Amino acid sequence: MPADLAVIGLGHAGLPLAQAASAAGLGVIGYDPDEHVVEAINAGSRVPCGALAAADVRRMLAGGFRATADTAALGRARAAVLCAPTPLGERGEPDLTALAEAARALAGQLRPHSTVVLESPVYPGTTEDFLRPLLEAGSGLRAGHGFHLAYAPARHPGTPKVIGGLTPACTEAAAVFYSRFTERIVRARGVREAEAVQLLETNHRHVNIALANEMAVFCHDIGVDVWDVIRCAETRPHGFQAFRPGPGVGGHTMPLDPGHPPYQGRVPGHPLRLVEYAQEVNARMPRYVVQRAAALLNEHGKSLRGARVLLLGVTYKPDLPDQERSPAGEIGGRLLELGAQLSYHDPYAPEWRVLDRPVPRADSLWEAAAHADLTVLLQHHRTYDMQGLSAKAQLMLDTRGATPVGAAARL
Repeated sequence: MPADLAVIGLGHAGLPLAQAASAAGLGVIGYDPDEHVVEAINAGSRVPCGALAAADVRRMLAGGFRATADTAALGRARAAVLCAPTPLGERGEPDLTALAEAARALAGQLRPHSTVVLESPVYPGTTEDFLRPLLEAGSGLRAGHGFHLAYAPARHPGTPKVIGGLTPACTEAAAVFYSRFTERIVRARGVREAEAVQLLETNHRHVNIALANEMAVFCHDIGVDVWDVIRCAETRPHGFQAFRPGPGVGGHTMPLDPGHPPYQGRVPGHPLRLVEYAQEVNARMPRYVVQRAAALLNEHGKSLRGARVLLLGVTYKPDLPDQERSPAGEIGGRLLELGAQLSYHDPYAPEWRVLDRPVPRADSLWEAAAHADLTVLLQHHRTYDMQGLSAKAQLMLDTRGATPVGAAARL
């Protein structure tokens, strides 16, 4: 039986996309090469990547969605969206291994006149120079003639969808497809412009968080409340967008600098030096949080070595179970290396490992906060009553500005 859509890669971007399309009444196939992921999804259990809650997955299954590791199922789809992971490699470049495997899996089953869209975060030129040859070689079809090819930056369902195609006809084909479950479509001039949108959005986030983090360190050093500074600054009606400091920057989409290998020599001009520096600033924050934790304990006559430290919130986003690149991992590792007795609480993380060791999970949050020498808020989930917790804790370091003024030490 034909399907409207095949989502290839059932991770943090692919599953929400499949959910939105399924909710709009489209027939959706989910493909992932990892059979463990497929089995977990089809069983309606917690998704390994943390992209959706188990209840959301069960609703999709009830609506007819199924996941598969069988590439033959891809031949039923009229459209395919590739959401394969592209994590950064050791030199700061996207690792396209999973994308290449996904492309080859699709190419062997690609139907004539179908629409293929890439949503994985990549450097501008990847769709045309990397993905296109793989699809054409494996299918015998020509992009722009035998099938439509486009790029769309991955965004949360419900937000405007940017689309750029290899040809104007490719753009329109992708726009028609997404309009079935997306309210607003924004057409980019071309496929590379759409890819550059992803690059700009990601780098914009990291650069501005880096500025907020530098301001946090500076304000602490001169005795100024950075959270009050931000509160006042964001009343400016034009020209200011508030970003807030934190213990570090996590997530799947990391900043890319085309001045770094393997892009050197392939782009004119200079590398994105501001992006490079922003990465350095944000990468320093976990170490800074540990330094602040040690200093706070020392101010109260305690040593970090042997101290009972409770971490609140170990996911990289509030109210979601996704732990991808969460700064909690590095912070927890440094605390253990310095001799702290570590425990954690997170309503979205039933288990957590640091340095390949399981970290004890606090069963009773209030008792754990009262028992710990220091409680550190790393992620502010809505279920946390920070006013009550800050009163209960012996000492608290708030890295999110979520506690009342004077109730805790704040970043």
